[in-house]
Amino acid sequence: MVTVISVTNQKGGVGKTTTAINTAYYLAKMGKSTLLIDFDPQGNATSGLGIDKQSLTGTMNDVILETKKLVDVIVPTEQARLFLAPSTPELANAEVELAQANRRFSRLKNAIENGPAYDFIIIDSPPSLSLLTVNGLIAARYVLLPVQAEFYALEGLSQLLETMKLVRKSMNPTLDLLGVLPTMVDSRTSLSTQVLAEITKHFPGKVFKTVIPRNVRLAEAPSHGVAIGSYDRFSKGARAYKAVTKEVIERVS
Repeated sequence: MVTVISVTNQKGGVGKTTTAINTAYYLAKMGKSTLLIDFDPQGNATSGLGIDKQSLTGTMNDVILETKKLVDVIVPTEQARLFLAPSTPELANAEVELAQANRRFSRLKNAIENGPAYDFIIIDSPPSLSLLTVNGLIAARYVLLPVQAEFYALEGLSQLLETMKLVRKSMNPTLDLLGVLPTMVDSRTSLSTQVLAEITKHFPGKVFKTVIPRNVRLAEAPSHGVAIGSYDRFSKGARAYKAVTKEVIERVS
């Protein structure tokens, strides 16, 4: 039985793609066959795993417009058991076309249900409450919510939770919040400590035990086209994502 997790936050710059890439990487490393779906038109998960966008013969754009099946666009990555369904900026055009299309909210769900089998599918959603994000929520069993430990962290989250509630009510009754993951935490500052306390107060029992620290190595890894576990597996960032992934496995089982 596949576990589909949408990594979502409509705010940009919260470590969403970093979380999607590194969680997918460690799931594969822990023996789980894993598909990472790059569902963000920026295509950062695609370049973050070192995939040359010019060489692609199919992307999530084709899948959503139903000109190709999901299995036709999947590419292997350097990590065994980790596969990628890539994206390019073309996906933004697909969203415009989708606005008038039939079954526009369930295209991703259908693609996954008719696609190859994996233990885990991780969806890297766009940083907006768009048609693509809603497709991700309808296709997923869980939402993993990265939240940056900064002053405006909780602003806008109520809107996302409201959208989740609507999706649950109308199209995906089993959608559940897997957990809230504090990112870019600087334990030396009182602001990070305050924001962590605030997040814990807002999401009792839902905050991951491990937080993701501010870490230069974590920021450098995507420019080398690899996950942090390949780039520097002894860094603080790598150790944190490894621990988070173990927690993800625990929470879904």
